[in-house]
Amino acid sequence: MKNLFDCADRYLQKSTWKDMALLKFCLFSIGILAGMRIGEKDKKRAGTIALGVFLVTYIPLMAKFIRIAADEEEAA
Repeated sequence: MKNLFDCADRYLQKSTWKDMALLKFCLFSIGILAGMRIGEKDKKRAGTIALGVFLVTYIPLMAKFIRIAADEEEAA
């Protein structure tokens, strides 16, 4: 667990405000998906939009995280 937290710390040190903005949009979108209380009429549209935002933000965030984790493993 400590390894995960250390890796997360390194990720944050190498992140910019843009990365943090993506992270916030990503978490916001997954929150909408998890807790939707929207009427049946609009539920599909809201879910589709939230899923799109989640995927667009999750992929670059995880790509950077994996790249940083791999760099750390190479250095060790």
